[in-house]
Amino acid sequence: MKVLAAAVQMSSGPDKERNLALAERLIRQAAARGATIVVLPEVFNWRGRRTEQEAAAEDLNGVTLRAMARLARELGLFLVAGSITERIAGQTKAYNTSVLLDPDGAILGIYRKIHLFDIELSGRVSARESDAKMAGSEVTCVAAPPASFGLSVCYDLRFPELYRKLAERGATVVSIPSAFTYPTGEAHWEVLVRARAIENQVFVIAAGQFGPNVHGFSDYGNSMIVDPWGRVLVRAGSEREEVIVAPLDFEELHRMRRELPCLQHRRLF
Repeated sequence: MKVLAAAVQMSSGPDKERNLALAERLIRQAAARGATIVVLPEVFNWRGRRTEQEAAAEDLNGVTLRAMARLARELGLFLVAGSITERIAGQTKAYNTSVLLDPDGAILGIYRKIHLFDIELSGRVSARESDAKMAGSEVTCVAAPPASFGLSVCYDLRFPELYRKLAERGATVVSIPSAFTYPTGEAHWEVLVRARAIENQVFVIAAGQFGPNVHGFSDYGNSMIVDPWGRVLVRAGSEREEVIVAPLDFEELHRMRRELPCLQHRRLF
């Protein structure tokens, strides 16, 4: 069975209304091109300064996910609502949360980013996500024919054990909504995305932010859809909003797993 999947590339800022309008336009573009699985980038609905986070954060019944549920239902999509800044009652920090919606607009899966981006690249990138965010702890994989969806977010990409757990739970498609920095993206983005696809024999839909951001550095873009053999089926550039679409052939995935059953040959756990 083949389905069309899309990755949406954006450059989000502090204007939530503008971001949501852009996301809707690009989602509609993906649906018009035949996509039935659509993945948005990390923090697609709002990306602002940490002093503004409390006001911008939402719970899972907020304006963003209501709008995304409406679109998923109207267009008949499996929609990975990238990630949002999720408000938790009684907490000063928030979660970086990815949500999978089904074609009826119902929430199928919720994943709170486990690995927080705390790095210092001298003179290039300084980031401490943990100053404003809490780390999640639960692995999320949801069976929803034609796929089993494994959810992850951006910096998770560097931690292969998460993706192996998703494969163990049956994932055939892994989403990686991201805001990968330009220096780390240029060095590692493609090789890591392809490695996660190859070693777990899954399709990977990696939707990224691009261009300068409010934190003073640039995001890499280069959104990709990669097949279980590690082939880049389609790739965006690094300088513009874009919708990329590619077919996911699940019969081919299962054939690969039969002919090269490396997931069954593991000896170390």
